[in-house]
Amino acid sequence: MAIPGHLVALDPVEVYIIETQQLTKRYAEQTALDAVTLNIPPGVVGLLGPNGAGKSTFMKCLLQLQPISHGAAKLLGRDVGREGREIRKRIGYTPEQDCHIPGMVGCEYVTYCAQLCGLPFQAARQRAHEMLDFVGMGQERYRKVDTYSTGMKQRLKLAQAIVHDPQIVFMDEPTNGLDPKGQGQMLDLVQSLWNVHGISIVLSSHLLHDVDRICDRIVIIAQGRVLVHDTLENLKARRRGAAEIVVAHRHQELLGALQRKGWPCELLSNGHIRVEHQADSLNPVLELLDQTGLAPLELIPSPNALEETFLQALSLSHAAA
Repeated sequence: MAIPGHLVALDPVEVYIIETQQLTKRYAEQTALDAVTLNIPPGVVGLLGPNGAGKSTFMKCLLQLQPISHGAAKLLGRDVGREGREIRKRIGYTPEQDCHIPGMVGCEYVTYCAQLCGLPFQAARQRAHEMLDFVGMGQERYRKVDTYSTGMKQRLKLAQAIVHDPQIVFMDEPTNGLDPKGQGQMLDLVQSLWNVHGISIVLSSHLLHDVDRICDRIVIIAQGRVLVHDTLENLKARRRGAAEIVVAHRHQELLGALQRKGWPCELLSNGHIRVEHQADSLNPVLELLDQTGLAPLELIPSPNALEETFLQALSLSHAAA
């Protein structure tokens, strides 16, 4: 179902939707965010990292749900510390934990959220039903939220986050608890907010698949520090000249042949040989295999760039800890 035509965010006039300078958050002796400096343009950005990395804390500091210990932050060009009320009119938020009010019916809850954003009751009720249509909720909207499945609660959270026409929606683990079908449906909805309606998304997740599927920019956070910030396209381009070779035997002979070509290579724990051949196609690798008389069982081009970058970033983080 198409989202109603008037739910279209204004074209952002700012170069960046998020700007932070040395953003730091401390809890007593523990540093949850360590001097985070970022400039993020409009689009779908994934905050990726393990549980406890600082992703949720980063969003909560931007949303003024947690006070900033040091540094500065802007959303949509406005200072978070001085213009919080104006900022909140233009952003939506789906927290990781359930946020409904016990005993309320689904459509009443979204209507109430719209009223909190300043809409009069009649307009709020109409908007609530439009957003519930958009997220795919039917007659369930007339049931108490307490009776909802996890999937319905996630859809309800999205409906309340967009009911007031925000320019950015912050989403904290929106596919938690969903089955594969429900995950796909939720990601499709989120992606359409940007692709069709120009609403920027900040998606916090520890799931590589979610981020890889819909995000165009990646921020990897671990131990409160930003380890990687780049577009997904750039990350994948860096790994284009890599492959994994699967052979039944003669591993050392193949490693020697690859090394003589000057290609970095290694024998992985699963028995595959990873090689960085630096070419735009697998033809040089196939030619070498033909010359050595080795018939590979499998040749896997371009291993998952996001997974590889994520694991490398985390290993560097652990080494520095």
